[in-house]
Amino acid sequence: ADWVESPNCIQISASECDLTQSLNSQHNCWLVLSPGNISAVNFTVKPLDDRRVIVNITDPLTSIYYRKKQLSIRDILKKDLNYKIRYYKSGSTGKRDEISDSSIKVIPGLDEGQSYCFMVAAFIRSRPKATQQGSWSLQQCTEGSQDQDLSVGAWVGVGFIMLTVLIVIVTATVLCCRQRNKTLQTSQSSAPV
Repeated sequence: ADWVESPNCIQISASECDLTQSLNSQHNCWLVLSPGNISAVNFTVKPLDDRRVIVNITDPLTSIYYRKKQLSIRDILKKDLNYKIRYYKSGSTGKRDEISDSSIKVIPGLDEGQSYCFMVAAFIRSRPKATQQGSWSLQQCTEGSQDQDLSVGAWVGVGFIMLTVLIVIVTATVLCCRQRNKTLQTSQSSAPV
C-alpha cells in the first residue's frame, strides 16, 4: 500500500533506475527525511546597529535532485521548515530562543555594547517531538565593546586591587611620616641648648 509507481522506471531493461524525478512531492520526500536527524546548519551573524543583529541561515542541501538541481530542505519542506535560534549574552547563563520561519531573522532588543553568542538548529513542528529539531550549529559570537567585555566580578576584582594599592600607599606614607617625625624629635632632643 505504501508503494508509489514511477513512470520513468516501468518496463525498463536496466537493473537500476533514477527515482529522483519521483521524489519531487513533499509526501515522498517527507518519507525520505523523516526518520533521520537534520545535520547542523551554517549561518552568519552581522550587526545591523547597536541593538540588532541579522542571522542569515544557509538551508542545508539534501541528497535529492530534481531536474538536475540539488534540493535543499527548504525546497522539500517549504513552510514546514523553521529554524530555532538560541542566543545569550556572553558571560551569562540565561538563554533565549527565537523561532524563524525563514532563513533570515533580525534579532532586536540586544544590550548595546555587549557580546552575544548564537546557535541555530532546523526545527520542524509537524514531526514527532523526538525528531522535531536538527543538530545545533557551531556557536558564533558578536564582538561587544572592550569596556563592557569584563564581567561584574572582573570589575569588582579591579576595584579591590586598586583599593588595596591605595591602602598600601597611604599606610607607607603615614609610616614614613611618623618615622621622619620620630627622627626629627630625637635629633632635636639630643642637640645642645
